[in-house]
Amino acid sequence: MLKFLRRNLNSFESADFSVSNSALSLLAVPTSQHNRMPVLTALNLSKDFRNKPLFSGVTFGIDWTDRVGLIGVNGSGKTTLMRILAGEMPSDSGEIVIADGAQMGYLPQQPVFEAHLSVLDALFSKSSATMQLIHDYEAACAALEHDHSNEKLLTRMSELSQQIDAAGAWELESNAKSILSQLGITDTEQEVGTLSGGQRKRVALAHALITRPDLLILDEPTNHLDAETIQWLEDYLARYSGALFLVTHDRYFLDRVTNRIVEIDRGTTQTFAGNYSYYLEKKDEQEARRGVEYEKRKQLMKAELAWLRRGAKARTTKQKARVDRAEEMLSAPKEKPKQEIEISAIGRRLGTKVIEFEKVSKSYDNLLLVKDFTLIVQRGDRIGIIGANGTGKTTLLDMVVGRTQPDSGSVSLGPTVKIGYYDQENRRMSEDQRLIDYVKEGGENIPTVDGGTISASQMAERFLFPGAMQFAPISKLSGGERRRLYLLRLLMESPNVLLLDEPTNDLDIPTLVALEEYLDSFAGCVIVVSHDRYFLDRVVDRVFRFEGDGRIREYPGNYSAFLEIREREERERLAAEAEAKKPKAVAAPVVAVAPAAKGRKLSFKEKQELEKLEVEIGRGETRKKEIEIALNASAADYEATSKLIAELTALNGMMDIAVERWAELSEI
Repeated sequence: MLKFLRRNLNSFESADFSVSNSALSLLAVPTSQHNRMPVLTALNLSKDFRNKPLFSGVTFGIDWTDRVGLIGVNGSGKTTLMRILAGEMPSDSGEIVIADGAQMGYLPQQPVFEAHLSVLDALFSKSSATMQLIHDYEAACAALEHDHSNEKLLTRMSELSQQIDAAGAWELESNAKSILSQLGITDTEQEVGTLSGGQRKRVALAHALITRPDLLILDEPTNHLDAETIQWLEDYLARYSGALFLVTHDRYFLDRVTNRIVEIDRGTTQTFAGNYSYYLEKKDEQEARRGVEYEKRKQLMKAELAWLRRGAKARTTKQKARVDRAEEMLSAPKEKPKQEIEISAIGRRLGTKVIEFEKVSKSYDNLLLVKDFTLIVQRGDRIGIIGANGTGKTTLLDMVVGRTQPDSGSVSLGPTVKIGYYDQENRRMSEDQRLIDYVKEGGENIPTVDGGTISASQMAERFLFPGAMQFAPISKLSGGERRRLYLLRLLMESPNVLLLDEPTNDLDIPTLVALEEYLDSFAGCVIVVSHDRYFLDRVVDRVFRFEGDGRIREYPGNYSAFLEIREREERERLAAEAEAKKPKAVAAPVVAVAPAAKGRKLSFKEKQELEKLEVEIGRGETRKKEIEIALNASAADYEATSKLIAELTALNGMMDIAVERWAELSEI
């Protein structure tokens, strides 16, 4: 692993504060861009997929500072549209216009790399000459870790260091350090082909962020990220200077990062000039109007049809006009209010005993995941399980259903328990099987809490799989539609205990809303593993966090309550540390020469970084004074003042990070 990955968890994101050296151009939009055409314009795009029309007439623009969220139900064409915009797929018709000189970065939902590439090569592939310099520099650093005395490597690293300095690219290298550290990418020499899907997604995300393009196109960037990393990414994108176009199921993320929403709905798109909260307000108003208009139109059409059937005599201009109007109404497209997913609460008796963990322990390859875990799950429990990736959350669910056995202890189920396990693997799906046949394998009919039943076909309709579509093979479905189908099949089995492993990955927001409403009235137990903060806030009332070394700690309340507890504990810890560091009134002087001698020395690279920080912090202070003077001089110029304030805000943020890093190195 590269040295900079181990020692720079708090490294700053940009180190050159001189406007003349273009450092601030990474975080502030160049003035010239404000007067240019949009960074990307889509004109009348259309696309059919597997003989299914997805959308047509799609037209919109993305400005240089836009933060656009794309939403729509699974199968509406979100990923397809993103691939078209990124140049990964042609449209059937229409045009995409990209501004001269604009650079785009694309994060696909399922990244594909050449298996033999190292992580380092994948991170800096398809990049600029500057990025190639950083790649070569970090490769030389990695090689030096294995051969400290190699003079050729030392000379090579020195030459590359000078070239990076001449290119003013140290801020990019520091940005790369921060991104890799935050995304948990620790072994850059590993081959991409040996990585899991989640690890490949992180590498692809790091690549997209490191290159700092003018437009970032991100397809589900929060998938496979834990909640802390999602929060970091949210903060990072809030400071990002370029344009964003993204799809995400994380509603907190969508609400806080975007300033525009583009919705794909019934084959067309419409734009809402605000974040997700604004979209919800306007969409509710729109759907209410559509519902009223539809009912009025239906009544008017009924009256006109009755009039026609009476045999109108078209002998006058007025009568002929009415006939023409009636025929026009009857032949016009019938737009109904938008169909929503509806899930009825399904009842199955559940006894007193549900699930009991008794002193359960589990390890893999000397990695302790669970140690002496004891818990009695009771009827009506809503439990959320959180923690970093690879800590054992899915393993815990697998032990409940018997896919994995504990090393010690026991997991027992009550006699009336019927488990529905929504895992991450879409088990038992055959490509040539008809959709309705797959659903019926779960059950032909299911009981409801009011004593009635719902057929498999009716449930499929409620999950937005209309009659004709039910007889199509599963191979015709998109990835998101398959996840929705998998959820439908699970509910057809009438479970009274639901185990949900990352249920929000690849499900659209309407399906998530319907699932949350279903869980509100679900009479059984729910255990959910998720990094989706909104979903956890809506669904659970207890949180269990995997805290490392096999420890699982319980927190009362939902995810927001968990955050409040953690923040309070952190404040208390810092206060206790500060109190402990206060000098005692009667304490004798202590000479700390010996301990200081035991500390490690700064590496060659760290010394260079410290020297650059001192210069750059000085530049930053100088620039701050210049901005303050300029603000006083241009108080009446709103546009100039806004740009200066934006620059000062970005500069203050960078200065805070730089000073913190300088203090860390100085202490060493």
